[in-house]
Amino acid sequence: MNTSPSSVAVFGLGIIGSTWARHLEQDGMLAAAWNRTPQPDFPRWVNQSAEAAQRADVLLLVVADPPAVEGVLHSLEGVLEARHLVIQSSTIDPESSRAFETLITRRGAAYVEAPFTGSKPAAEQRQTIFYLGGATAAVERARPVLEHLSRQQFVIGTGAQAATLKLACNLQIVTQLEALCEALAWSRQAGIPDDTFFGALRTNAAWSGVANLKEPKLRTGDFTPQFSIKHMLKDLRLALGDRPGLLPVVETVAERLQAVQDRGGGDDDMSALYRLLEFEP
Repeated sequence: MNTSPSSVAVFGLGIIGSTWARHLEQDGMLAAAWNRTPQPDFPRWVNQSAEAAQRADVLLLVVADPPAVEGVLHSLEGVLEARHLVIQSSTIDPESSRAFETLITRRGAAYVEAPFTGSKPAAEQRQTIFYLGGATAAVERARPVLEHLSRQQFVIGTGAQAATLKLACNLQIVTQLEALCEALAWSRQAGIPDDTFFGALRTNAAWSGVANLKEPKLRTGDFTPQFSIKHMLKDLRLALGDRPGLLPVVETVAERLQAVQDRGGGDDDMSALYRLLEFEP
């Protein structure tokens, strides 16, 4: 196993990927950074994904969705070698995880599914939590890299199981958020001050990490993204798959996310679900 510094390439420089890449650069581990939309001023930027893979042993993917992951992996087919470890941290469905693991391991490289929980603040503070799935040797090789980006790594089992757990956690987060938005809107309509609402909620069993994270945004109406509407909507669509009726609450919340996106709020933080209530009687 290569344990030398500057051996990681990051593919995807969105909110999370760019934060991770800067941490790795600070730690002397970043060999290359690539993004579909060019960012030539980014540290260790390269124009071609294949060149990024050639410069690194560990390839960390954090892109939008399964088609984006597939596109990156296919672009690397000619350069993947036994020395490579692919850490796939995009939120995807379990079926895609199985397919990508097969694609990579057939080329002699190692593959770890590593979805994560924690939005922008957690990434900035290296407080991300990873759910790891894959062969034991590959997972153990991935952990020293991910320790630079996180406070904990849970070993779940297979890659498909890790992908499933990540989606299951996101279902909990967004349904709690919808309930929080509805409760706050109702309280405001009744003339209850926000200080009273949130103060009482903190003493109630309903208080949660979601409420703690989103209270400042809901108080101020600042919906700059920590985790965007469009990405959470994508995750719910992946969870629902071709199983209509199986997850009724999720279907309802997905419809509401879609409504916010249709109003132009796809890039806003998912707490912008509250805005939809302002348009309703």
